[in-house]
Amino acid sequence: MHVVATAGHVDHGKSTLVRVLTGMEPDRWAEERRRGLTIDLGFAWRTLPSGRSLALVDVPGHERFVGNMLAGIGPVPAVMMVVAADEGWMPQSAEHLAVIDALGVEHGLLVVTRADRADPELAEEEARLELDGTSLRHAEAVAVSSVTGQGVDALVAALDRLSAALPVPPPEAPVRLWIDRAFTVKGLGTVVTGTLPQGTLSVGDELLLGGTGRRVRVRGLQSLKRQVDSVTGVARVALNLKGVELSDVSRGVALVTPERWTATQVVDIRLRPSNGTIGRECVLHIGSASIVGRLRRLGEDIARLTLTRPVPLHVGDRAILRDPGSRAVAGVTVLDVRPPSLVKRGSAARAARELSSWPAVPTSENLVRRHRFLRGAELALMGRSAESDLVAGTWLVDPAHWAALGDQLEQLARSGAERDPLRPGLSVEVARQALGLPDKRLVEALVRAPLRIDGGRVLVEDAAPLLPAGVLAAVDRLRAELATHPFRAPESARLGELGLTGKAVAAGVRAGVLIRLAEGVVLPRETERKAVEILAGLRQPFTASEARSALDTSRRVVIPLLEHLDELGHTERVDAATRRVTGRS
Repeated sequence: MHVVATAGHVDHGKSTLVRVLTGMEPDRWAEERRRGLTIDLGFAWRTLPSGRSLALVDVPGHERFVGNMLAGIGPVPAVMMVVAADEGWMPQSAEHLAVIDALGVEHGLLVVTRADRADPELAEEEARLELDGTSLRHAEAVAVSSVTGQGVDALVAALDRLSAALPVPPPEAPVRLWIDRAFTVKGLGTVVTGTLPQGTLSVGDELLLGGTGRRVRVRGLQSLKRQVDSVTGVARVALNLKGVELSDVSRGVALVTPERWTATQVVDIRLRPSNGTIGRECVLHIGSASIVGRLRRLGEDIARLTLTRPVPLHVGDRAILRDPGSRAVAGVTVLDVRPPSLVKRGSAARAARELSSWPAVPTSENLVRRHRFLRGAELALMGRSAESDLVAGTWLVDPAHWAALGDQLEQLARSGAERDPLRPGLSVEVARQALGLPDKRLVEALVRAPLRIDGGRVLVEDAAPLLPAGVLAAVDRLRAELATHPFRAPESARLGELGLTGKAVAAGVRAGVLIRLAEGVVLPRETERKAVEILAGLRQPFTASEARSALDTSRRVVIPLLEHLDELGHTERVDAATRRVTGRS
């Protein structure tokens, strides 16, 4: 299906044209038919000669109903710009064109109506001058008369060509359906309608209701008054929602795919003024929604918009910003749906410089560079997919910032070693906080030579041991005590008497002068080599008991010592009771 909206000045024949094209009455309200004035949105449809289905959204042209007009044009990909031959270009013609151009709608037709009342060439020439320089500058023109039927067949053929040229939106895209009507049907309950621009809707789907986070389920689905199980965009659809009261839904509320949109009240935007200047107090029009907002200009065409309620948005969304006083409009491109705060001096100017350098549609690389750290799921909520490899877990990081963080971490680790030789480096959590990282896994991913993590602390491998003289003296006392029986490790109390308390032992282990085999079992590092030499002289394989005798020590020492040598690869188990020296020492 293809969806096209009408546009143009009041009483230029938009609704009459829709009736002629479809045989359906777009004016739904009795007052509209009585007054001959379209007030609200109208909907009609037909099958084109090619077999394609075409839905038409008829919008009001009167200046008092511009909000309804914006709700109709906002979600659709193409328009018919209608100008009456006997009146030519008029104020609402200009206002509607400003909206179309601001939204960047490039697909459309120029339809000159009432060709039976005046020469359509003059009105077409005048309209062409107005369209020049806008997104509709290449629109095909057709002259028609709804009274005589002149040009109607040509218009149908032009609509068929227009439909064929429209891009096909991705069916796998996340759904965002802006509600334009909500009502109740006896026996069914609440029904809502809207234009589905992309994605796929199916019976049984679960959707989020606007920015509320409330989940609703699709109980029934219609498209062009036909019951369907599934429909892909672009399409006019009606949804019967399960367990939803009419008071819960209204025009401007969106139904969205869960976990695929950012519900936000603060966005950074790029402005493209169309007809005048937008003041501080303004209204954002997106889809069928109208949300009051406050504009803070950051640069010439960059601004921050704060809305009065959360709206589901993606980076790259196009919308309209309207000044309710001057009625000026500006096109808006959403650059960031969760922008950082602007609290530091000069932060607004820096933000403007950065955002001004971004392309028309921001990339995930732009977003990662700005936020420095983003999860893949956060990018998806912003409407972007990861363009680079994940750094750690689900995190992406700006490459330049990542390189700087690696240098900072090494400096922090070296400073820690100098500041406290008995406890060098710094803990992973302290490093995370010092570097402003959102996840400790990022610290672990940053560790590269000469850094290493040992016991939850980031250490520098190439740093020379910085042991205080007192610790070095304590190690020397231990060596002297073990000179004749090198494997008779002192008990914990004796270690304390020698000056080897917990912090001193840890420092000696890190410095490579001590080995801690178990709690309270400490030996000089060189005993590893001596132990392997002695064990290699035994008949292979050997038991733990034979090793204990050969090393002249106790079971308290020999068991953790053998396990230590196993871990280093100097020895290996043959079976449950014996080991052998590997020869790799």
